[in-house]
Amino acid sequence: MTDAIPDTAPARAPRGFSWRRWRNRKIASPAFQSWASRFPLTRGHARREGERLFDLVAGFVHSQVLWAVVELDLLTATRDAPQSLTTLANRARIPEDRMEALMQAATALGLFERMGGGYQLSGLGAALMGVPGLIGMIRHHDVFYRDMEDPIAVLRGEKQTELARFWPYVFGAGAAENPDVAQRYSQLMADSQALVAEETLRTVSLDGITHLLDVGGGTGAFLAAVGRANPSLRMTLFDLPAVVPAAEARFREAGLSGRVHVVGGSFRDDPLPEGGDAISLIRVCYDHSDETVRALMAKIFAALPPGGKLLVSEPMSGGDRPHRPGDAYFAFYCMAMQTGKARSQARIAEMMKEAGFQGIETPRSRRPFVTSVVTGCKPGAT
Repeated sequence: MTDAIPDTAPARAPRGFSWRRWRNRKIASPAFQSWASRFPLTRGHARREGERLFDLVAGFVHSQVLWAVVELDLLTATRDAPQSLTTLANRARIPEDRMEALMQAATALGLFERMGGGYQLSGLGAALMGVPGLIGMIRHHDVFYRDMEDPIAVLRGEKQTELARFWPYVFGAGAAENPDVAQRYSQLMADSQALVAEETLRTVSLDGITHLLDVGGGTGAFLAAVGRANPSLRMTLFDLPAVVPAAEARFREAGLSGRVHVVGGSFRDDPLPEGGDAISLIRVCYDHSDETVRALMAKIFAALPPGGKLLVSEPMSGGDRPHRPGDAYFAFYCMAMQTGKARSQARIAEMMKEAGFQGIETPRSRRPFVTSVVTGCKPGAT
């Protein structure tokens, strides 16, 4: 028996001319890069490409600068008026020369503006404060950063990641042991869910729907937003029993208790509540495997009446046109969670079709870095 060719064997060079092969070999040449940086017609492009490359190389430092700015609450400190370096250093209990390094770095990233001898929040920094859940998301990144310390181990499935233990801890038994942590990240989910709700309702219309069932709806942030925007809509929230009290409290505070029925249960093991002519899955599918999502979509198809609608909204990959939010950030976040994956609109549409849905639509959202949407209908009378 002959030995198998090792996986590390170099690929055989393709025959014939290939423009991309020629281009890549030319650009990968140090001599060409040196020439391109000097030649008048190419040096501007070479400089921009160099800056993009350096941003990729230095990106991990940029994210840690951002984390330090948020954790030290420097955004609030500089929002209303410039603050001197001494004031900021004393406030953060950091030596002045190192605080200067942090503020200069954050200013270079566009978060602050130099004002005389001090610093004030920039428009970009102010926008960071205005996006619900974003600061909480950044604070939460210390867990994700540690998982991404060895991305190859994550890719190979060789690492027991913290994120895989984190969310069950917060929403499971660990919530009773450390309620402060549970409350902090429950709030993060609620804040970010409100942002997803806003973008979802901008992207699709709920006209003609009389009763919306939100499966895996958590503490009800999505349905609360839906209820405010659609005063005549009846709603049901279905999620694990552990979240029912918080959801009921949210709806009482929002004055929606009379319009929302909260049901505790597992979509894996329990039948779905009846009565909805539309069912929503908001940031549910990307938490689960293909097998689980297929089973859930089949259960939803069976539960809906003819003409009933399924709405899926969550961060998605770009598919044939990869983009940074879905294919770089959320794809690796899901990988570290070890429970699901970021799918493209086309893939989710395909899974809906397999479950029997028709009239599938993939509308373009204004902010795909927040969420993307896919909808489908059960065949039959509307």
